[in-house]
Amino acid sequence: MAPVRTTVTALLVAGLLSACSATASAPSLDERVGTGPGTGPASSRSAPEGDMPGIDRAGSPGGDGNSNGTGPAGTRDDGMRQVTMAFTGDTLTHSPLWAQAQRNAGGNGYDYTPMQARLTPLLDGVDLAVCHLETPIAPEGEEFSTAPAYGVQPEVVAGLAANGYDRCSTASNHTFDRGIAGIDRTVNVLAYNGLGQSGMARTPQESSPQVFEVNGVEISHLSYTFGYNGIIPPAGQEWRSTLIDPARIIGDAVTARSRGAEVVVASLHWGDEGVAAPTDAQRSVAEAITADGAIDLVVGHHAHVLQPTEKVNGTWVMFGLGNIISNLPDHPRWPAAAQDAAVATTTVTIDRAGKVRVARPVMHPTWVDRDHGWVVRVVQADLADPSTPPDIREQLRLSLDRTRMVLDPFIAKTP
Repeated sequence: MAPVRTTVTALLVAGLLSACSATASAPSLDERVGTGPGTGPASSRSAPEGDMPGIDRAGSPGGDGNSNGTGPAGTRDDGMRQVTMAFTGDTLTHSPLWAQAQRNAGGNGYDYTPMQARLTPLLDGVDLAVCHLETPIAPEGEEFSTAPAYGVQPEVVAGLAANGYDRCSTASNHTFDRGIAGIDRTVNVLAYNGLGQSGMARTPQESSPQVFEVNGVEISHLSYTFGYNGIIPPAGQEWRSTLIDPARIIGDAVTARSRGAEVVVASLHWGDEGVAAPTDAQRSVAEAITADGAIDLVVGHHAHVLQPTEKVNGTWVMFGLGNIISNLPDHPRWPAAAQDAAVATTTVTIDRAGKVRVARPVMHPTWVDRDHGWVVRVVQADLADPSTPPDIREQLRLSLDRTRMVLDPFIAKTP
């Protein structure tokens, strides 16, 4: 682990907090593509109160190009420990997806599992799979709603768990769309389905950095957002979620290290919607939080299109992974690239001295097929499948071309 300084210079913080606060005060132009407020039954399974740990799968690590075998708890034959990880961008549930989920369930509830089923081999092939759940779950007994203020079905989370995710980041500009009750319900439903999360909190203790173990490696996953679309958290409840603040992020990373974290991952909800280029504020925050080795990996979302992946101060920063699933585009302001995304995979290796190495991320392009049930297609796999119809094949080629323009050096190689 690189040494971490516990203070940030006044000049650094002043400049960067100014950049962040300008973004945080501006309401989002978010995704007006649903069909308006809707109603639906409350979840058929009532999520209990209390904590539930995330899943620490002991899957076989791989993908780092190393021929060393692995032993118990992810220890390689050479004594080095490793964890494989996968990350995806925004899970953004618009109302047309609800109707499809109802059809998938035969009109009896909601079934989101088929939509991302093609991702399961990728997600099950790693030790830790992390989504970004952008929308809160509607409190029990309340109507469901779509953009601009969301409250979605708990079955969304059941689908994520069934598809192979282990945990989610949850801090977003929609965190407070359903108030405190929405935050509590979201965390409860995630826990009920066996998923860990970072970014929402039911108690002040939950808002502080948590450390969990995967393959014998202690990990802390942090989650922050640029703002809440103008919503001000209730007085005394600001701890319910976390805003992007370089000093806070570094401080949380230091706290996580003091609690035993060997690897710290930061998920950031940031950037300009529909814009592939990272903003100056994104770059300033990335520079600040990677300067002292406090963060090992940065994972971004919110732009709803793919953004570049780069090394900043020797740390991999995935500025934006796009919408893994949504109903975009459905409006002139959204480019076709809003249907493109990627599953980002990497291998984290820790040597005998405790030094952490995060391997170059590998991007597995995806595309949302809205015409056939909002199915998330793994682009290269479906292109290689001779049964893929010509019309879909053409859309996949166009999607891959768009993705190459942003992520070409990182795209997974095909045989």
